[in-house]
Amino acid sequence: MSVADKSAAKERFMHFLGHKNLRITSQRQAIVDTVFSTDKHFTAEQLLEWSRQRDKSVSRATVYRTLPLLTESGLVREMDFGKDYKFYDPNYADHPNHNHIICNDCEKIVEFDNDKLEDIENEITKKLGFSIKAQRLQITGSCEELKKLGACKKKGC
Repeated sequence: MSVADKSAAKERFMHFLGHKNLRITSQRQAIVDTVFSTDKHFTAEQLLEWSRQRDKSVSRATVYRTLPLLTESGLVREMDFGKDYKFYDPNYADHPNHNHIICNDCEKIVEFDNDKLEDIENEITKKLGFSIKAQRLQITGSCEELKKLGACKKKGC
């Protein structure tokens, strides 16, 4: 996402909060700045850690109250990869129809697009009498690092 797109997404979220009559506290501002300054997928705990680098007063409760607002706004997507926690995609607003591959071992997430997949999705939905509103393809596996080294540096497998 470009700097201009991130700035626009951040501005849209601030308007969203305003329409809900919610205050923009310094903690919430740090969280929003953090979300819209990364292209990385993150967990709530990662967001807490990153936000505290901007403002040490950011609380876990404020992070957990802000995440549903971010997803409700349509600017961030909550993703379930079968873990005990969710991941959040900060690239959703800019590019809503992309796919993900996640490593089960190190939790590396890679986004991808494929025109052939899009053609297949369109063909299937048309054949079955549907029109696409949204699509999600999530592939899980093991990354090449695990194959090559027998362990993932990130998780210490």
